[in-house]
Amino acid sequence: MKCQCVVFDMDGVLFDSEALVLQCWELTAEKHQIAHVRSTCQKCLGINAAAAKQQFLETYGADFPYDKYKAEMSALYWEHVQAGKLALKSGVREILAALRENHFAIGIASSTRQVVIQKQLAMFGLENSFDQIIGGDMVQRSKPEPEIYLRACEALGIPPGTAYAVEDSYNGIRAASRAGMHSVMIPDLLPPTAEMEQLAEHIFPDMQAFQEFLFSR
Repeated sequence: MKCQCVVFDMDGVLFDSEALVLQCWELTAEKHQIAHVRSTCQKCLGINAAAAKQQFLETYGADFPYDKYKAEMSALYWEHVQAGKLALKSGVREILAALRENHFAIGIASSTRQVVIQKQLAMFGLENSFDQIIGGDMVQRSKPEPEIYLRACEALGIPPGTAYAVEDSYNGIRAASRAGMHSVMIPDLLPPTAEMEQLAEHIFPDMQAFQEFLFSR
C-alpha cells in the first residue's frame, strides 16, 4: 500500500530544541561541576522524562539530585525560548503544507510531554498542523520501545506499515523500526551509525530532501 501518513518526532526534527537543551545542561553542569554531561545527554536523546532521569541516576548515582538540576536546566531553557532562541527547523513549514495539500495524515510521536509539545507548536502557529499528537507522558514504555509509534498510528487510523516515521535520534529510529513503520532519519546532533544505516529505510540530510523524495517521484 502507498504511504499516505507521516509521523514526526519533534525535538531535533521539527525544532532545533535538542541543541538548546544540551546548551542549558552544559551551563547547569558547569555551575554544579557535573562531569561528562554532554555524553550523558546524548544517551538520553529520543527517550522520555522518566527514562532520562533513570539514565542520569545510573550515570551519577542514586543520590544525584536530578530533579533539582533538571528544574534548573528547564528554567534556563524556557528563558532562552522566551528570548527567541528556539528555532523551527528549515523546511518544516513547507513539508507540512505539502503533506496537507496532498491529503496525508500527519502526526507527532515525541518523547516530550504533550503539554510542552502543544506549547511549542503554538509559539510557531503550528498547533493545528497535526491530526494527532502523542507525547511521552501518554505511554508506559519510552522509545526505543515501539509503543508511542503504535499509539500514534492507532490514533490516526493508519496501519504502521503504511506510514513514514521521521526521526533524528538512534532511539527514535529503533522505535519506528520495531513498530514496523518506514523509518526516515534526518540526523541532528548525532551522525548515522552502521546500525542506523541498517534500520532506517532512508537517511536524508535535511527536511527539503525528504520532501523531494515524497513528491518528485
